[in-house]
Amino acid sequence: MDKVKEIVSEINNGNPKPIYFLMGEEPYYIDRISQYIANNVLTEDEKGFNQMVLYGKDTSVDEVVSNAKRFPMMAQYQVVIVKEAQHLSRTIESLVSYAENPQPTTILVLCYKYKKLDKRKKLYKTIQKSGELFESKKLYENQVADWVRRTLASKKYRISPKSCVMLVEFLGTDLSKISNELDKLTLIVPPTTEITPELIEEHIGISKDFNNFELKKAIGERNVKKASRIIDYFAQNPKDNPFVVTITLLNTFFTQLLQYHGLKDHSPGNVAKVLGVNPYFVNEYVVAAKNYPMKRVSGIISSLRTLDLKGKGVGANNMAQADLLKELLYEIV
Repeated sequence: MDKVKEIVSEINNGNPKPIYFLMGEEPYYIDRISQYIANNVLTEDEKGFNQMVLYGKDTSVDEVVSNAKRFPMMAQYQVVIVKEAQHLSRTIESLVSYAENPQPTTILVLCYKYKKLDKRKKLYKTIQKSGELFESKKLYENQVADWVRRTLASKKYRISPKSCVMLVEFLGTDLSKISNELDKLTLIVPPTTEITPELIEEHIGISKDFNNFELKKAIGERNVKKASRIIDYFAQNPKDNPFVVTITLLNTFFTQLLQYHGLKDHSPGNVAKVLGVNPYFVNEYVVAAKNYPMKRVSGIISSLRTLDLKGKGVGANNMAQADLLKELLYEIV
């Protein structure tokens, strides 16, 4: 993310801001920036007297301000980091007076996770002038695969498109969780290696043959035998393969397939752009479109919605996951 690089560059160049207000739905970058400041602004000798960590649950805005107004001891700066600052949301506006005149020798970092400041209020506008407001936005699922590729490329690794999909499908869009798994892989696998489904299966524990990605592909090809094997595997391992994840992915796939049918331009580049998928996967939609006409796709989407409700207990109390999966496959193919 360009903004993160800009913040790091300013700190490295000796031009830190007096206030860093880190907010938003994605905690990964909030943690990374605050950790970078904690590790790089002060030397180890300076940290003992000049670096403090407070927690929003256990402190108040007045206490934060009181600590921020202190002068550093035998150092150019002091660093005050407030973790879980979102717990101060009810009184956070009272930080305005400090933000209007921040202590120039203090670097105050507020980690305001899962929430945002109200842009209409004075604190937001004041910090915009005196410090750094950083919003860490949640990535969409189709953006996470690109994030994985870029993260690995920065460490001199490559990853296959299928491997990216497996990671996102299994780990979701939680960048911290994905980053931890990538760190494990890069400790084991030498640089310049391509991360393959086999490596992911071996070191992360995601099956390369029995996952939602392979189920979607088998259904698209109307390969009933393969789809049935995967469904049976899911039924035997329900905790690792929740029904809600499977039906959500298939609903997305058939919704995209409906879009595909409606396109006038079926060139790979246009399909990838409109559907928001990697060009590597465009052929799956070409194959599926031959197997499922537009009218049939509409019917499948309707059936998936009904099954989604059943999975949530509406109209089918305590229906076993194995039965839901069998009905799912029956309704589609």
